[in-house]
Amino acid sequence: MPSERTIPRLWRDGVARNTGVAYLVDEGETWREITWAEAAERVDALANGLLGRGVRKGDAFAILARTTVEWALVDFALAHVGAIGVGIYANSSARDAQYVLQHSEAVGVVCEDDVQRAKVEQGQDDLPHLRHVLTFGDLAALEEEGRAHREAHPGALDDAVAAVDEEDFFTFIYTSGTTGPPKGCMIRHRNYYEMAVVNEKLPDHGGADDVLLLYLPLAHNYGRLVHLTAPRMGYTTAFLPEPLDVARAMPQVRPTILPSVPRIYEKVHTAVTSTFAEATGTRRRLVDWALRVGYRASRLRQHGEPVPRGLAAQVAVADRLVFSKVKERLGGRLRIPISGGAPLSKEVAEFFDAMGIRIREGYGLTECTTAATTNTSERTRFGTVGPALPGFELRIAADGELMIRSETVFAGYFKDPEATAAVLEPDGWLHSGDLARIDDEGYVWIVGRKKEIIITAGGKNVAPAKLETILGNHALVSKACMVGDGRKFLTMIIAIDHEEAPAWAEANGLVYQDLATFSKLAEVKAEIERAIDEANDTVSSVEQVKRWIIVPDEWTPDSGEVTPSLKLKRKVVLDKYADEIESLYVGV
Repeated sequence: MPSERTIPRLWRDGVARNTGVAYLVDEGETWREITWAEAAERVDALANGLLGRGVRKGDAFAILARTTVEWALVDFALAHVGAIGVGIYANSSARDAQYVLQHSEAVGVVCEDDVQRAKVEQGQDDLPHLRHVLTFGDLAALEEEGRAHREAHPGALDDAVAAVDEEDFFTFIYTSGTTGPPKGCMIRHRNYYEMAVVNEKLPDHGGADDVLLLYLPLAHNYGRLVHLTAPRMGYTTAFLPEPLDVARAMPQVRPTILPSVPRIYEKVHTAVTSTFAEATGTRRRLVDWALRVGYRASRLRQHGEPVPRGLAAQVAVADRLVFSKVKERLGGRLRIPISGGAPLSKEVAEFFDAMGIRIREGYGLTECTTAATTNTSERTRFGTVGPALPGFELRIAADGELMIRSETVFAGYFKDPEATAAVLEPDGWLHSGDLARIDDEGYVWIVGRKKEIIITAGGKNVAPAKLETILGNHALVSKACMVGDGRKFLTMIIAIDHEEAPAWAEANGLVYQDLATFSKLAEVKAEIERAIDEANDTVSSVEQVKRWIIVPDEWTPDSGEVTPSLKLKRKVVLDKYADEIESLYVGV
């Protein structure tokens, strides 16, 4: 057994301690169970198979696939032989996938299927280090090879595991590349080990009785942490390859834990509030009463005050008659809903809390191995990302930037010492790149990205994140991009959510033909104008958007306006719509 803080130790300790079901595999109407013992045997066989094929400590080896149990098992197997796992988003273009393979000097890649393998093969001549190209269909054969290798060399894997040190690199995680080519964050074994251990120090962490639904991409640091924490905490992980299937999966899996980005909660909020708005008569009065009761109790809980017995009784009635119906949409037993990756609307958080569903919003970045702060069941302030996690130090630099120091801070960017020096101080302090403030009680308020601050012609500094987030929460809006650097006033580019548009059209008595036609409808323009007016009411006059335009395009990783993790590529958007932007400033 390895004695250091390594991922093999995390795995082996977990499988020695845990019994029962480790994973659930989505098979449509049913979910296939995999026990911890079965998973352990597969990881052992895969790791031996990799050794048999000559994969060794320090080799970079990529995984190009959606969120599946195979991704997780291969990840643990690579860690056992000391290889450096490199995740590639399944929605990456062939160009982006090849960039990661080339830059990381990957010796191999496991692809989900032939579609993903084709992305690799298109540029394989430019990948001189690449020796192994597999698909999930090849894993059974690799496991068989591994069992034969184990029989012939019974101590080889234990020797490989013993050679893995906590300071060795466990993974290269490539950042989203919003302002240039992605950078490979070098994450040590101890970084992720400590991040997994931090969960145990929180008042509401998962355990062996929990079921976690995981749809987040495993190439992202957040999804990666969730899957790595499973053997430590013992919860069952249900892998959902297709995020659009969350609504179908929730009542099937009935998760108790849901790590998510805000968009899922926002969609539920939109659907529920629309249903409430359609209620009439006695039903409408019941809904309004239940929400009033729920909000009153929520405000008391937020301030740490007890809920009076009479109000608690009313909440119980409201829950039975109204809120339980919403909870059933989330599986009926969700107790730890988590939100990260982007700001969660305060309105949405308060709405769920009024129904007895307290979403834990946190904050972090790949460079500190996922999270640095979080709200919990015991300490929550909506609109903030919570206080520092146990063992984390935070401070605000003179220019307002949030600084982080902990055992989870990364080793730097692969093959980029200049970029590393720009974010990592010699004494271990990490520049987050985010502007923030910390209140007297330790809660962190994120203001915006330091590099994205807009300076108007009048010299006013404006953080675009607030209005972009508010507008992005609207059911019709996929993304919003603020414009105004060096300009007299602020404008906004709006991309419509092509998934939500047909349903919105139907609900409003309109016929949906295509995105371009829909974007030009007077009713759509009026709805966006209303949303912008409401957003403007939340900020000062200098931060308000004066003009705006709807563009009839889907913003996807393939088209280039967003990253594989769906972060906005601001420069790409500004360049692509330069003419439209100029039209917004005509006559001023």
